[in-house]
Amino acid sequence: MSRSPSPPPGPPRRRAGRPGHDAESVLRTAVQVFNERGYDGTSMEDLARALGVTKSAIYHHVAGKEELLRQSLDRALDALFAVTREPGATTGPAIDRLEHVLRGSVRVLVEQLPHVTLLLRVRGNTAVERGALQRRREFDHFVGDLVREGVAAGDIRPDVDPALTSRLLFGMVNSVVEWYRPGRGLAGGDLAEALATVAFDGLRRPAVRPPAGEG
Repeated sequence: MSRSPSPPPGPPRRRAGRPGHDAESVLRTAVQVFNERGYDGTSMEDLARALGVTKSAIYHHVAGKEELLRQSLDRALDALFAVTREPGATTGPAIDRLEHVLRGSVRVLVEQLPHVTLLLRVRGNTAVERGALQRRREFDHFVGDLVREGVAAGDIRPDVDPALTSRLLFGMVNSVVEWYRPGRGLAGGDLAEALATVAFDGLRRPAVRPPAGEG
C-alpha cells in the first residue's frame, strides 16, 4: 500500500519569549527606570530586567547607561532650544517673545515629559550631567535676557530682579513634571494657556469700575 504524501512544511515556529526591542524602546524603558530609581541607583542589570533581555542585548543598541542618559537629556534640551529659535521667540517685543518661550517650554514638557523630568533631576555627578546642566544655564540666560529687555522696554515691572523673575517663571513651569499626567485633566495647550495667564496677567481679578457718572 502506497504511503500518503507528507503535507508541505508550514512556516517555521517562532520561539516563545519576549519580543525584541529597538533603540527607541530601550531608551523609553531606560528613562522610565532612571526616573523611578534615580540614575545613580540604576544598574545595567536593572535595565536588562525591566526590558526582559540580557545585558548584551542592550549593548547591541548602546554603549552603556551613560549613553542612554545623554540621549534622553539631549532630546529634552534640543527641544527647548528649538523653541528659542522659533519666530515667536526671535521677533517682536521682548514680553511677547518671553511668553512664546514659556508656552513653548510647556509644550516641550508635555511632549517630552519623561525626558524633561530626567533633565530636572540630574545633579552633575557625571560628565554627561554636567554638560546638560551647562546647557540648562544657557537656556536660563536666554530667558533672563528677555526679561531684562522687557524691563528696559517698560513692559515688565522693574522692582523684581530679572534673574529672580526668570527663575520664578520657569520654576512654575518645571514644577509641572511633579503632578502633570497626560490624559488626565488639562491638555497641553490648555495648560500652557493657564500658566501664561497666571504668569503674565496675575491672579487678582481686575476691579470693576462703575460707569462714568455713577458712584
